[in-house]
Amino acid sequence: MIQRVAHHEMIPLPIGIVGGLGPYAGYDLLRKIFRWTEASTDQEHLPIMLHSFPGWIPERPAYLLGQKKENPGEDIGDIMVQLARNGARVIGMPCNTAHSPRILDVALERLRETGLDVTFVSIIESAVKHVSSMCPNGGRIGLMGTVATLQTRLYQDALEKAGLEPVLPDDEDCALVQRAISDPEFGVKAFSDPVSPKARQILLDTARRLVEKKQVSAILLGCTEIPVAVTESVLWDTPVVDATSVLARELIRASCPERLKNNMN
Repeated sequence: MIQRVAHHEMIPLPIGIVGGLGPYAGYDLLRKIFRWTEASTDQEHLPIMLHSFPGWIPERPAYLLGQKKENPGEDIGDIMVQLARNGARVIGMPCNTAHSPRILDVALERLRETGLDVTFVSIIESAVKHVSSMCPNGGRIGLMGTVATLQTRLYQDALEKAGLEPVLPDDEDCALVQRAISDPEFGVKAFSDPVSPKARQILLDTARRLVEKKQVSAILLGCTEIPVAVTESVLWDTPVVDATSVLARELIRASCPERLKNNMN
């Protein structure tokens, strides 16, 4: 799935971001790339392209849950191809649900057909690798995400393969988290700046129950909408892993590792 490319030291490879999934998640990734880049001048920041065409891309959860037939991977792949043809050599996609093989494999095949030498950095692999480094002796990892991401076991399978135990919220909380993300009356997709107090409270309450009732070692925010609302790195003395922030760091590492800040705080 991932093609690796070599590059000359200190010559950054241009980064491409597949935006629009949703739009604020793409912006959030861009902002976090800036945050984790070691730069004291304009010129030391990395070359980045954000292509945000939300109207092009069908709803990912609806496809995965069998509610719609059109595979979003076709259009996501077209955007990846645009990025690659415009010079991107490292590509990231801030949408966990779209990393389902049913979608991602189609998109990456479009990208491979260009024959261009491009690295795709997986948010799932990046986040699980980071959690594994935090919990080298294993642990219970609280997982928050969309219903589609949880049902397709994107994170559960990857965490288990890494020797970690995924712990999901109760069914009622999972449904509430989905509403906090996508409800048109108060969800993060509808109200991103600022986030509605109701959506943030639902997400915080779910995280608290994972800590207090399920005794998790860490909480993984496995939807790129959730870190827009929950910005804390620790909740109730429990580490919170923002998959978007981890992806930002891995994109910098793939582009120009010398520019990656060492300090995660």
